[in-house]
Amino acid sequence: MRFLAALYRFAMAACCFAGTYEVWHLRHYSSLVYFTFQTTLLLGVVMLWTGAATLLKGIQPPAWLKGCLTLYSVIAGLVALFVLPAADPAITPRVFGLLTVTWAHRVVPVGALLDWLLFDPHRRFKWPYALWWMAYLPVYVVGVLIRAAIWPHSGPLADGTPYPYDFLNLPVLGWARLGINIVEYGGVFLALGLILIVIDRALPQKVLFAS
Repeated sequence: MRFLAALYRFAMAACCFAGTYEVWHLRHYSSLVYFTFQTTLLLGVVMLWTGAATLLKGIQPPAWLKGCLTLYSVIAGLVALFVLPAADPAITPRVFGLLTVTWAHRVVPVGALLDWLLFDPHRRFKWPYALWWMAYLPVYVVGVLIRAAIWPHSGPLADGTPYPYDFLNLPVLGWARLGINIVEYGGVFLALGLILIVIDRALPQKVLFAS
């Protein structure tokens, strides 16, 4: 089963890189401002690490890091499903027949969740992790706002708009609405993180397919 787990994790890394094709191959570096691209690239690297560690019986990524990126991947998938408009297939690249957003917003979140459920040992998450995992959200928002202030026409949107998501578009929303959005999304981050920890603590420590 160790080889099956390693193969799955290498395949997951490939899915992550397929979902971020615009960045590393097409060199659309402005796309890195998207939360999904950032977290999916990081997850791809961590999947390579955990796949190699599984195969060679090496040191696995720390539980907080693996859990963090699993959570972020699920959040990206949920935001794409319930908040973001559908991608335009006419201008969105395809990799192996699927749109890159399909890889990043559908395949990777489901695959990351399954990897965590099936191949990771459980009962390793601590309650403070839910707060630690939230720390990236304000850092990300501040980064988006600073970038937009310095390079107001840098994209990633086709018209040059530097705000990757409507709920972060400061000129349209104003500071009050932006603040409310951040609090609301922060609450969702925290709730989903706590749910992940509850599930982790409820599952048996030794998983179905031990790595």
